[in-house]
Amino acid sequence: MCNNPTVVRCNENDRETLLTFNQGITDSLGWISTWSTEKDCCGWEGVHCDNITGRVTKIDLKPNFEDEIIDYLLKGEMNLCILELEFLSYLDLSHNYFGEIRIPTIKHNITHSSKLVYLDLSYSLDTINNLHWLYPLSSLKYLTLSWIDLHKETNWPQIVNTLPSLLELQMSHCNLNNFPSVEHLNLSSIVTLDLSYNNFTSHIPDGFFNLTKDLTSLDLSYSNIHGEIPSSLLNLQNLRHLDLSNNQLQGSVPDGIGKLAHIQHLDLSENQLQGFILSTLGNLPSLNYLSIGSNNFSEDISNLTLNCSALFLDHNSFTGGLPNISPIVEFVDLSYNSFSGSIPHSWKNLKELTVLNLWSNRLSGEVPLYCSGWKQLRVMNLGENEFYGTIPIMMSQNLEVVILRDNRFEGTIPPQLFNLSDLFHLDLAHNKLSGSLPHSVYNLTHMVTFHLSLWYSTTIDLFIKGQDYVYHVSPDRRTIDLSSNSLSGEVTLQLFRLVQIQTLNLSHNNLTGTIPKLIGDMKNMESLDLSNNKFYGEIPQSMSFLTFLDYLNLSYNSFDGKIPIGTQLQSFNASSYNGNPKLCGAPLNNCTIKEENPTTATPSTKNEDYDSMKDSLYLGMGVGFAVGFWGICGSIFLIRKCRHAYFRFIDRVAGNLYVTLVVKLNSFRRN
Repeated sequence: MCNNPTVVRCNENDRETLLTFNQGITDSLGWISTWSTEKDCCGWEGVHCDNITGRVTKIDLKPNFEDEIIDYLLKGEMNLCILELEFLSYLDLSHNYFGEIRIPTIKHNITHSSKLVYLDLSYSLDTINNLHWLYPLSSLKYLTLSWIDLHKETNWPQIVNTLPSLLELQMSHCNLNNFPSVEHLNLSSIVTLDLSYNNFTSHIPDGFFNLTKDLTSLDLSYSNIHGEIPSSLLNLQNLRHLDLSNNQLQGSVPDGIGKLAHIQHLDLSENQLQGFILSTLGNLPSLNYLSIGSNNFSEDISNLTLNCSALFLDHNSFTGGLPNISPIVEFVDLSYNSFSGSIPHSWKNLKELTVLNLWSNRLSGEVPLYCSGWKQLRVMNLGENEFYGTIPIMMSQNLEVVILRDNRFEGTIPPQLFNLSDLFHLDLAHNKLSGSLPHSVYNLTHMVTFHLSLWYSTTIDLFIKGQDYVYHVSPDRRTIDLSSNSLSGEVTLQLFRLVQIQTLNLSHNNLTGTIPKLIGDMKNMESLDLSNNKFYGEIPQSMSFLTFLDYLNLSYNSFDGKIPIGTQLQSFNASSYNGNPKLCGAPLNNCTIKEENPTTATPSTKNEDYDSMKDSLYLGMGVGFAVGFWGICGSIFLIRKCRHAYFRFIDRVAGNLYVTLVVKLNSFRRN
């Protein structure tokens, strides 16, 4: 925000206007505190003047996102008298938190010809009821009002029409509910138009794309748009970025979409579109990002070559073999289709591949050895297919997610998998794996010390134990699932030293041994399933320290002794412990207690009195324990659940923020 030294003093009228704007504003950074009458206004924070005339030309009060900005926001009243600055060409008040807006009255309105070119008020106000103050801004080229509720301003298209120089209009998340009609909108000068995340509940007018031929970027995503894509879309021959995702569009994509020779980013995902599309897009020379997932597209694309760095065809009905893919590809998601055959040899040269998702297809064959050449690969999801053979020993050292679930892999688990330091999600469940778990030192750094991993997040639908199950892969969640195989032998202590694990599933194997006491150090554990194995011995008392545990299944093993007493382990029902005949204690039956001197005889009457007194004593102790336990520990139990929910919420928010930032950075780098 620093300014260059000025040669002349700022204009007196400009200074008075800035002081009027200053009234009623507070900020934690102290920017506005520099706006004092004792200092030339050209030296005020965020104010820039012309070095010759001393007139204010630029005001930039957007917070610096490299700082801690939670309390560094301008607050109070946004007074639009600031638009009366005669030579102001640039105004950025975005990402602040003004509680209200003051629009100047008629007598204070702009009487000169405005020179304002750039105006950004996004993320700065909750609501603006009208936009009539935009009328005099005839020189405006860039206008951003995103994240401001404008639903009361129903005449915004007519107001936009009065801005003949406008090149870029961004009104995302504005709660707009009336899609502009063709007769009320003039887009002849517009190059960038963003009306995403609104609620239009209407069709795109047939002539909408006839309004401008210079449009290079159009975003209408998440706006509840119905109907078909008008064929007039093909008139936008300069279009480079098109996003119509997450609407309710139906029908076929216009046949000539492959003639949009300059298109670089195309997103039609999350609609109800159908028919053929890829055969017309395969040869687009500039296409870099293609996302058409979650539609009803269907065609055999095995002979196509797709030239994109990001390719998302998931949740459709594509058939045949996998397509050929350009060597520049980084992200590939072909999940939830009907692809068949093996991974093609043409994929050998995918040196830049970072994410590969082939979940839920009909693919088969062995994983080719050349996959070891995918050195940049971070996510490998081959789950729910018919792949067979052994798990490759040589894989990318950058892997963070490995999902081979629901295939026919056999043999042992390669020890190399447990030396991937960035790995946070490993799922080998429902295969034919055998042998024991590797006993080498586990180098899964991300499962020992918490590191917020890259950015990959996805949701997978499963059908387990007679019910639908949502399977979430997230960078803030650590998971190991080796269930439903034929693994045997004792579980190495190395596994229980991975203290950041939140989900551990070893069920339905032939594993044996005892649960070590150090399981109590896995304090982040939320789901633990050791059922249907051959584990034995007592359940260690330290398991009661797993206060985040939401799901527990130790059933059908050979555990014995008494279930440790503690709020956590008693909160699960008996099904978590069934099938262990020698296990007792709540929530199972009480453990039997043998008398110390069974050979000492007493008269029968005394035995009856003793038995009666003993039963009364035990009954009283049981009732007393129940009342005392729930009276004292009940509140702690509730507090634990609240604490659990709170920390999960914090983790989720932090993860989402990180994911959003990194995705934007990657997108910027690709462009």
